[in-house]
Amino acid sequence: MPISNNLEKEEVKDYFNGTGFDRWRRIYSKSEDVNTVQKNIRIGHQKTVDDVLDWIKDDPTFLKSSFCDAGCGVGSLSVPLLKLGINDIQVSDISASMIDETKLRIKRENLNSKKIKYKICDLENLSGSFDFVICLDVFIHYPQPVAEEMVKHLCSLTKSNLIVSFAPYTPFLAFLKSIGKLFPGPSKTTRAYTLREQGIIRAAKEQGFAVSRKKLNQAPFYFSKLIEFKKNN
Repeated sequence: MPISNNLEKEEVKDYFNGTGFDRWRRIYSKSEDVNTVQKNIRIGHQKTVDDVLDWIKDDPTFLKSSFCDAGCGVGSLSVPLLKLGINDIQVSDISASMIDETKLRIKRENLNSKKIKYKICDLENLSGSFDFVICLDVFIHYPQPVAEEMVKHLCSLTKSNLIVSFAPYTPFLAFLKSIGKLFPGPSKTTRAYTLREQGIIRAAKEQGFAVSRKKLNQAPFYFSKLIEFKKNN
């Protein structure tokens, strides 16, 4: 049985293949054609990506490891992974437009893509086995119970490391969201969910994973809790 609402899934898919694609392609680029909110989202997301790259480089085996960039967007993580010298990567997104943009950015950088596999699918239909599974800022589209099931599924795909980020629930953020100041303007085209950290951790723990480290990244209009899980020996 699907673990996410099919109607919401189609809304997200249509959004990121349509108006949302152009908006987020500009946000995750060097374009000046963005407003103040979008610039701050860009800054916050880049902090998250930079932290993930630093964490990966702490692993002495990272160059020999396989990676899954789940919900890759426009390649804001996949491109720097390739620049690190990693080439065994599966790149996935629910949006064909996002996958095409990722391919284009990789080509523009003249990066080796022989071992990259591209997959157009949602999180629940991801398959394979990897050393690292990374899912950044995707859970914002899923309510708590579904996000926890997604965590469990992603745990089943990794042999050692799972890294996820999500908008954390706090009373303050809940208040901002209730008055429309957390996700202002057109960014509210799709539903945006904040998640309780303890539920995400519990879901991973049930699959035999423990928290290795975590960090909160924030900029105005961007709040993201980054957590690395490692599989228990």
